[in-house]
Amino acid sequence: MELSKDLLSLLLPELLVNHFEITAFKTENKDIHISFIENKTTPKEETNRILVGNGFHDELTIQDFPLRGKTVFVHIKRRSWRDKQTNKQTNKQTNKQVNLYIEIGI
Repeated sequence: MELSKDLLSLLLPELLVNHFEITAFKTENKDIHISFIENKTTPKEETNRILVGNGFHDELTIQDFPLRGKTVFVHIKRRSWRDKQTNKQTNKQTNKQVNLYIEIGI
């Protein structure tokens, strides 16, 4: 089953739907699992550095409001970035990420 972005934006924060790609959707017994992976676009706040993908942070799982009596779990994988010049990993929270965390309540 494929969910459209329009439908998801009614149920989940717009930032999550627009800046992450759905990688999986499944229902198991009384649970719904929706998995997202962050799009591979460098943060706008980091235009002064050359960042390259450096894998992913640990997956974050959030229990959202139930839908039709089923518990909803949202699984989020954020990208990790490495500064190409200094070879250091950047862990700076972007405005987009902070806004998303506020919307989903973490």
